[in-house]
Formats: sequence, C-alpha cells, structure tokens
Amino acid sequence: MVKLVWTELSTEDLREIFDYIAKNSVRYASITVNKIYNRAQDIIENPYIGRVVPEINNKAIREVISGNYRIVYKIINDFQADILRIYHSARLLKADQLE
Repeated sequence: MVKLVWTELSTEDLREIFDYIAKNSVRYASITVNKIYNRAQDIIENPYIGRVVPEINNKAIREVISGNYRIVYKIINDFQADILRIYHSARLLKADQLE
C-alpha cells in the first residue's frame, strides 16, 4: 500500500471539473467527481495498476481512467504516489503541464 497525495494542481482540476459540470447539474458533477476520487483510490493498493502515460513515456508517471478522465499520477517511491493531474481524455497532455 502507498500513501496517495493529491497535488494542488490535481485538486484544482477536480474543482474545475465539478464547476463545469455543475453549470448543468450539481448532482451529476458530484457523481463524476466521486467516481474520479474512488477510481484514484485503486492506486493505493496497487500503484502499478495504471499504464505508463504514452505522451510522457516515463515508467514512474502512469494513469488510470475514470469515464472520460485520465487520472495522471507519479510513483514517488514504495510508500507514496502523487496524483499530478486530472485530464479530460479529449485534451492533449504535455510534460510541462504536470508541474
């Protein structure tokens, strides 16, 4: 098991996702954000569950999918993984957007 750390950027991404969806439905916004959060919890038990992010090609930077969202995380060590960003799958991901 690893400790899962949500970075400032990842929590900001979640807030933006919620706010965008909430314009039409607060209920659906809550459901979507909860699904993303719950999917990220899978990383705690198995940090290697996600695939290597193809655009980055670094074995430590991985992603799991929740609906239309990519949960991008970095394995820091055997005890910690950091959620870096939450991206809509239609958006392109660049290495400089992870910091």
